[in-house]
Amino acid sequence: MSSIKQNITQVTREIRQACEKCGRDTDSVQLLAVSKTKPVSAIAEAIAAGQRAFGENYVQEGVEKIQHFSQSDQTLVWHFIGPVQSNKTRPIAEHFDWVHSVDRLKIARRLSDQRPATLPPLKILLQVNTSGEASKSGVDFDQLAELAAEVAALPNIELRGLMSIPEKADDYTSQFQAFSALAKARDTLQQRLPQTRLDTLSIGMSGDMEAAVAAGSTMVRIGTAIFGARDYS
Repeated sequence: MSSIKQNITQVTREIRQACEKCGRDTDSVQLLAVSKTKPVSAIAEAIAAGQRAFGENYVQEGVEKIQHFSQSDQTLVWHFIGPVQSNKTRPIAEHFDWVHSVDRLKIARRLSDQRPATLPPLKILLQVNTSGEASKSGVDFDQLAELAAEVAALPNIELRGLMSIPEKADDYTSQFQAFSALAKARDTLQQRLPQTRLDTLSIGMSGDMEAAVAAGSTMVRIGTAIFGARDYS
């Protein structure tokens, strides 16, 4: 059975190969280890292997893990990647470093208001609905520019880019098209908001990482390939 350290080594190798294939710097894509439902012992193994960025979907579980490791390692970076509910914004604002899934001004305002002054600005990604499906979370492309301008003007948070979970596609061409649309939207936003450092595209998971990297991803979210199948029991 492969270890978490071996898995991280393998995933890192695949990221670098994807970068080389499309002519990108091999260090231009960050690995975000999705540790939701995984015990602190598994995260500790990943930390020992050199992993520093972790993604959590559930607020209370994530906060408990952050508190567990806060006394022993101040170099860890915690990303909240799940849906953000209004009644859960305070613990997110108080404990996490990044939030990937903001798609409403109301949520951004609450995160800004509830971010402690003693902490650095909370880094925010806007989640975009790239497929236009009503069942998908995220802001539509035609509303993105207005939301981005409003969020960028808020204090205590820092707008850093975009995130998306596109409609599942098995072929590279469809994957690349969806990711490229998001990358183009990010580039357009950067022109409209030149004072805002929109340097992050959180796109790509195990099944579509190569297409995401080719389209410009700077952060891929990998869970099962590192930690094994999740236990939702």
